[in-house]
Amino acid sequence: MPSYTAPTKDMQFVMHDLLKISDQDIPGYADLDPEFTGAILDAVGQLATEVIHPLNVVGDTQGCKLENGVVRTPDGFKEAFDQLRDGGWTSLDAAEEYGGQGLPYMSYTMVGEILSSANMAFNMYYGLTHGAASAIMAHGTDAQKAKWLPKMNSCEWTGTMNLTEPHCGTDLGLMRTKAVPQEDGSFRITGQKIFISAGDHDMAENVIHLVLAKIPGGPEGIKGVSLFIVPKYKVDDDGNVGAANGVSVGKIEEKMGIHGNSTCVMNYDEAEGFLLGQEHKGMRAMFTMMNEARLGVGLQGYAQAEIAYQNALAYAVDRLQGRDVTGTKNPDGPADPLIVHPDIRRNLMDQKSFVEGARAFVFWGANLIDRAHRNEDAEADGLISLMTPVIKGFLTDKGFEYATAAQQVYGGHGYIEEWGMSQFARDARIAMIYEGANGVQALDLVGRKLAQDGGKHVMAFFEMVKTFCRENGEDEDLKGFVEPLKAASKDLQAAGMYFMQEGVKNPNAALSGSYDFMHMMGHVCLGLMWARMAKVAYAKLEEPGADRDFLEAKVATGRYYMARQLPATSMHLARIQTGPDTIMGLEATAF
Repeated sequence: MPSYTAPTKDMQFVMHDLLKISDQDIPGYADLDPEFTGAILDAVGQLATEVIHPLNVVGDTQGCKLENGVVRTPDGFKEAFDQLRDGGWTSLDAAEEYGGQGLPYMSYTMVGEILSSANMAFNMYYGLTHGAASAIMAHGTDAQKAKWLPKMNSCEWTGTMNLTEPHCGTDLGLMRTKAVPQEDGSFRITGQKIFISAGDHDMAENVIHLVLAKIPGGPEGIKGVSLFIVPKYKVDDDGNVGAANGVSVGKIEEKMGIHGNSTCVMNYDEAEGFLLGQEHKGMRAMFTMMNEARLGVGLQGYAQAEIAYQNALAYAVDRLQGRDVTGTKNPDGPADPLIVHPDIRRNLMDQKSFVEGARAFVFWGANLIDRAHRNEDAEADGLISLMTPVIKGFLTDKGFEYATAAQQVYGGHGYIEEWGMSQFARDARIAMIYEGANGVQALDLVGRKLAQDGGKHVMAFFEMVKTFCRENGEDEDLKGFVEPLKAASKDLQAAGMYFMQEGVKNPNAALSGSYDFMHMMGHVCLGLMWARMAKVAYAKLEEPGADRDFLEAKVATGRYYMARQLPATSMHLARIQTGPDTIMGLEATAF
């Protein structure tokens, strides 16, 4: 059976050596000193290793069951969820006035990685609740916040997001779910939603659904969509749970992975609902939840790669297979361990360099979110808006790729369920699809985010890279980082220039290259993270008592990424510059 150990040392390095969070001027960050974050990481790491991770295979093999209209979660899930809730882990960054602990979003991110690696399906019940609560916090009235948030923050009640319908996915303007206004100010919600993660379960007293629906007589298409709070059970003004609402589970979807999470078809039959935000402005409110969810899904991508890597590494060290061509390394055994072989090393280095770079990227993103929200910093807000589709799209594509790469280290055993490696690949696969499929993320990046605010945010990012290269170009230690980063950034800028020149004449010139551009930008972002981490590691190596093994491994891993992964930007640029004709040249009827 696979194992999991929280990578607390690396997480601390990113937060305190790279980002220096406790030195920043963001309210609440002064409290996030190494001792405090270390205590959080150790405690949640112990919970994850001892309680939550052992249930990962249980959830995968048992799945969820629909019995008499109620979803039953796998054995042990309810007790583990009680421990998560009782430990206060669900309310770390929630507002104190609504029962939270008021910590920065960074705290949610570091805990979220550990829980996602340990048991992705289990953590989704909490993660979706966090997103729903964030939407109510951002767009709800004071009365709505007081009524719904305290018990959602504690996860006494959990939350969901309801967008997709059987006949429409991304094109939400086609939705048919309707919301009929009532004299008391409430609405009656009628319709069907599909693919609703954590749609129902037996671990909380109530489930609070955020449902997109159309008010009759409103504008056509997406402009006529509103967002509603629709509880499974009605709640009175004092917060007491009462009678069942017109909400039911049609079925639980049979899925490739995340079996421990109940992905439901939800039926609404004149269910009582309450408008969240303004009429016909539902997408604005829902995007608060969706953008947070997209960051969380990007985190899921590398979190699955992390646990898969941990187990692949352990197997490569333990499994004896063949002899090292340069000389025997295990003379007392019948063969050498797998890890001596160059192709196994390549595979493991691909995984390690991605995971550590991705962690730095996501934690930097969390830092930008805190700066945007707590300091009301518009520049940080614009930058994280630009990065959101890259975090979601690139990290989940690569997370799945490296979960399957970890499976490959096992050879045939990786394909056998007994060893548990296939679950990581199956669970990681959904992250490329939900919260906006990755092709949509690429279109969002190229079609909207690059031009946002006149292109100032992408230009700020280019300047960030240029400044690092300029300031560190003469540092001999960093030449193996600066030169590849400079070249990759030039590739990215050249692709952007191609879009500007050709996209005006033919929009398909930009859209056909959007996926490649998303990956280019992801590589440049990880390249920047690695260059920054290398600079920090070299500086710390000069300090007395430095952890030389850790720091030298950090530099070596970064050098690998810059030499072996970052040059992919030139391939993506070449693809983009071939234009749309090779993609669009074949008539639809000829496929």
